[in-house]
Amino acid sequence: QVQFVESGGGLVQPGGSLRLSCVVSRGIFSLYSLGWYRQTPGKERELVAGITTTGVTNYADSVKGRFTISRDNTKNTVYLQMNSLKPEDSAIYYCNSRSGTRPWGQGTQVTVSS
Repeated sequence: QVQFVESGGGLVQPGGSLRLSCVVSRGIFSLYSLGWYRQTPGKERELVAGITTTGVTNYADSVKGRFTISRDNTKNTVYLQMNSLKPEDSAIYYCNSRSGTRPWGQGTQVTVSS
């Protein structure tokens, strides 16, 4: 089964930046369209950014212009660059296939607070 291991979260002040990484193992990375998701307590997990096998990207309206998803097929890694962070971006961030149907990893906590 494909596995996802997220890292890079932390505490950051509003307006700050973070770069999340997700290493994908036990799968043929280049064949997957991938996505970054986030979840807060009491809410459903939501897709914030997706990237296809050919690098086409899409974003949730709430993060458009602030977040950038990218992938490095040589490192089996997908990234999420997050700029101009807001308190409402605080969540646990996960990566998964673009369809969100693979087993979920542990995620990485992002907290935006002064």
